[in-house]
Amino acid sequence: MSDDRLRMTPGPTAVPAAVRDRMAEPTPNPDVEPEFFEFYRDLTDDLGAIYGDDDIVILGGEGILGLEAAVASLVEPGDRVLCIANGPYGEGFADFVESYDGEAVVCDSPWRDSIDLAAVESHLTDGSFDVATMVHCETPTGVLNDLEPVLDLLEDHGVISVVDAVSSLGGTAVPTDRIDVCLGASQKCFSAPPGLTVASVSDRAWATIESFETRGFYTDLEPWRDAADEEWFPYTHLSANLYGLGAAIDLLLEEGLETVFERHERAARRCRERAADLGLSVYPDDARPSPTVTALEVPGRAEALQRTLADDHDVVLATGLGDLADDVLRVGHMGHNARVDRVERTMDALATVLEE
Repeated sequence: MSDDRLRMTPGPTAVPAAVRDRMAEPTPNPDVEPEFFEFYRDLTDDLGAIYGDDDIVILGGEGILGLEAAVASLVEPGDRVLCIANGPYGEGFADFVESYDGEAVVCDSPWRDSIDLAAVESHLTDGSFDVATMVHCETPTGVLNDLEPVLDLLEDHGVISVVDAVSSLGGTAVPTDRIDVCLGASQKCFSAPPGLTVASVSDRAWATIESFETRGFYTDLEPWRDAADEEWFPYTHLSANLYGLGAAIDLLLEEGLETVFERHERAARRCRERAADLGLSVYPDDARPSPTVTALEVPGRAEALQRTLADDHDVVLATGLGDLADDVLRVGHMGHNARVDRVERTMDALATVLEE
């Protein structure tokens, strides 16, 4: 079926033909055929080139599974967790913590701003925490947080770090070597279909994970540490999705990480330039805008603009979430869509709709 629709959403992103073709190939039984485990080990090695030297695990489930699994595997009842938040996903970590009977302490910053470093330091000084959670790119607002100074504070206080890098990993630099559990997903900057969580896990995090019995099964990271070496998966893995992710990672590594990052920066810069020409403001105030998604302020118009762009111009954008649902229109220039020509088509369509 022919489909000329341009989907410039901040995930799921457009899936290249090479990825779709790879998924259509016959795949071995992931439970009993040794060649599948060999493929899985090669894939985690390739992901290691993006992440660094930490152990890599791939879970069968969309990126939210990774957020919950990190909490389920690291947080015992009564553990205090500092949920560092300047957007809905940062705040959402607290729900997972409470679901597993941890004590969630939310360190909030305004959604328009970067993480309030002074507030984080105050919380760490005034209380003892076992784990801290945060988000690198808050997709609903287009804010990219500077993680380095936050990670400095957590290291000084001996706190395990969990970072949601779902919307940034593979599209911009992430300090993965300093993060205990760094979470990504297949459907964002990797441009593979949704359905897989990827995560790096440090030795310090593994020690905590192995120190107690996780109450969940699907959310337990512990069995994945040795799964590939022992050639035994906790459940039947998503073989076609893994093959697609493998093809997507091949494309990324062939292009080169630095080249990929520069491509994202160019696309984001052009998107913001075109937005300024149209008289539109980018949502973040003092925060750093993300190279993977741009949130544009269109008070009270987002949903109508979204419908018209899709119906009349075959361009699909995302609106905001929660209170921003009708006030923010989001352009996802990430992964395969991080290309200036696709941004130009998107913004040309938006310019036409705004003039109507």
